[in-house]
Amino acid sequence: MLYEISEKAIQLENQGKEIIKFNLGDPDLPTPPEIIEAAYDAMKQGKTKYSSAAGEKVLREELAKIHDVPVENVVVTTGSKWGIFSLLFLTLKPGDNIVVPSPHWTSYALGAKKVGAEIRLLKRDLESDWSIDPEKLEALIDDKTKMIFLNSPNNPTSKVIDDKTFREIVEIAKSKGVKVMSDEVYSDISFVKAKSILDFGDENILVSGFSKTFLMTGWRIGYVVAEKELVKQMIKLNQITTTCVPAFIQYGALKGLESRQKIADDIRNQFKLRAEAAYSVLSKSPMKFSKPDAPFYLFPKVDGLDSERFALDLLDHGVAVAPGTAFGDYREFFRIALTAGEDKIKEGLEKICEALP
Repeated sequence: MLYEISEKAIQLENQGKEIIKFNLGDPDLPTPPEIIEAAYDAMKQGKTKYSSAAGEKVLREELAKIHDVPVENVVVTTGSKWGIFSLLFLTLKPGDNIVVPSPHWTSYALGAKKVGAEIRLLKRDLESDWSIDPEKLEALIDDKTKMIFLNSPNNPTSKVIDDKTFREIVEIAKSKGVKVMSDEVYSDISFVKAKSILDFGDENILVSGFSKTFLMTGWRIGYVVAEKELVKQMIKLNQITTTCVPAFIQYGALKGLESRQKIADDIRNQFKLRAEAAYSVLSKSPMKFSKPDAPFYLFPKVDGLDSERFALDLLDHGVAVAPGTAFGDYREFFRIALTAGEDKIKEGLEKICEALP
């Protein structure tokens, strides 16, 4: 349904209808010009040929420095989504399972299904502020469990896992002999400090990318930090599939890392203002929701709502949102991505409030 909404929104735009697009985590802000210039310079210097399937050495070295790991533990991927799918493909076989706190990013479930594995969802709720119960998570683990997937800050709730819970999950995983895969693509722009899986040792797996922090969604560049043997397998998979991330894109990403803190601060500050503006509007409505810990999302609930029907009908009002069913068993919820200017956010949220049943 998430992709159906996106396609219908595009069709309506092609017909000349204006759609305020709250359905995708694709920020309206432009890629920083220094990143574009660096990529252009790299192209002019001839970096348009095949590159290493592992990633450009200079980029891997910089990422290794940031995360305090050996360069051999880093592989550059065609977006973080490909990094996640590669991990699923390489570590799971039919009959295996992964444990995922829900609501969750839909690609985890779709990827697991594609390789014949089961996804075991730990359902969380708004009433507990989307907290994870480690004991309930542990109860889902059996001898077929290969990995626990975490996403902090979370898509779609924008909530950060607290330090104590994160540590307890890592300890449970270690005691059960399973890996933790932590998707941390929103971490650098979080409103509150977010722990990294690497803060608890380097035996687990970090996935991240440049799409959100560096406003490079269409550039398709991410990376994975993992044990050397797994990284070697991922490099081999890159060789026979995507080949490489274009070198000029990697040099753009490298330039972004030079200004990582400034770029992240700018985005965080802008989206903090957007979140506050959205909170002001929605707090006057019958919607229930949790204040976000990070960009870009709000995940409100309306009692009795069929969010799939609501999301489709809302397109006729000129607004696109993602139904909660795209993120697990959350039919009364829908996701709002604050990826438009403040004026459009206010206009779109008012239209949503008017359309509520």
